[in-house]
Amino acid sequence: MKKSIKWIILAIVCAIVFVGIYFLYGYLKDHYQPEQLAGDENSTQQNQDHKAPDFTVLDGEGREVKLSDYFGKPIVLNFWASWCYYCKVEMPDFEKAYQKHSDVQFLMINVTDGHQETMDSASQYIKDEGYTFPVFYDTKLEAATAYGASGLPMTIFIDKNGDLVTYANGMLSDENLEKGISLIKGKGE
Repeated sequence: MKKSIKWIILAIVCAIVFVGIYFLYGYLKDHYQPEQLAGDENSTQQNQDHKAPDFTVLDGEGREVKLSDYFGKPIVLNFWASWCYYCKVEMPDFEKAYQKHSDVQFLMINVTDGHQETMDSASQYIKDEGYTFPVFYDTKLEAATAYGASGLPMTIFIDKNGDLVTYANGMLSDENLEKGISLIKGKGE
């Protein structure tokens, strides 16, 4: 009898802990936004004049393209997957920014591992949502490896000379996306 009471009490305590963690997570995800992009303000100095690592991915037609093909214009490089909740939440902001900033090259890099994400599942998601920004497929995970994109989403901001300016791990707010874009538009002049 005493054993079953101990197990019941343990189960109740575990349930209370899990419920507390659930509500804390919900609060933090809704109320916590990073205030700065990495390398912003005082730490920007460390990111100046560091060339963006080059990589090869596939475009929507299956042709190989390199990041360096797009140097000459500021670049917003975003790593995403259709199974990633936060990637999907931030995509409308990327579409809006893509429409607004024709002088910036957007490279939406799908982390296409062939298991959890395929070119078909990713392109179907983009089609279903009606996004018009350019999507590229990292089928060999060369781009994700070059930038250490172990968590999604991840966004890299590169100036027109191909120099890394700043980056953000995790979902970006519309405000921080615009802030990153303003940083790369002002660099490399």
